[in-house]
Amino acid sequence: MAGHSKWANIQHRKGRQDATRSKLFSKLSREITVAAKMGDPDPDKNPRLRLAIKEAKSNSVPKDVIERAITKATGGDSDALEEVRYEGYGPAGVAVIVEALTDNRNRTASFVRSTFGKLGGNLAETGAVSFMFERKGEIVFSPEVGDEDLVFEIATEAGAEDVESSDDGHIIYTSDTDLASVSNEMEKALGETTSTKLIWKPSTTTSLELENAKKVIRLIDALEEDDDIQKVTSNFDIPEEFFDQL
Repeated sequence: MAGHSKWANIQHRKGRQDATRSKLFSKLSREITVAAKMGDPDPDKNPRLRLAIKEAKSNSVPKDVIERAITKATGGDSDALEEVRYEGYGPAGVAVIVEALTDNRNRTASFVRSTFGKLGGNLAETGAVSFMFERKGEIVFSPEVGDEDLVFEIATEAGAEDVESSDDGHIIYTSDTDLASVSNEMEKALGETTSTKLIWKPSTTTSLELENAKKVIRLIDALEEDDDIQKVTSNFDIPEEFFDQL
């Protein structure tokens, strides 16, 4: 569990530093459009859309961009996007899950396969690595909302499964089906979240030295550069002293 917490913190820092706003907005908008198209365009009646909007807002996506993404779904002019999950092994045998929204499954599969091959990994069959992860809800609050004891008490009362607190903030884990309700209850007490989303949480981690960790991050960065790729998750773990060198 500590391994995932550290990786989540790395992802959070890297996301703020590396992701261009236009690319990030595009990925978040695409998720909103798909969520609205697959369910009700009213977020009060569509938990997936409600979470997608909340995540977009936490990343400063403008209101008009969010509204256009919903309108695109209800207007019938949205691309026929398909959800696809790829699984594989990265350098040093770490498990990698790639989530995509694509209008061309063959194009995306070819890109994912070639990227794995070029950067020291290999694409595997569906189910090859997902058994090493659990589907969970993840809620992140900044450290300013309160101390560890306060956040733990509020999270427990709201129905959360676990809490990890550090200098970087508070990470709350829920079942995948309880994410919306727990985040809503916690926001009543603590204010806006930094992030609210469904994740693949590693149940086992692979410890890496610095050089192999750099190779894995290079693979993840390359995959995330593609517009079709929404999220990339890995189960690697590294000592904290390596963080600033990644």
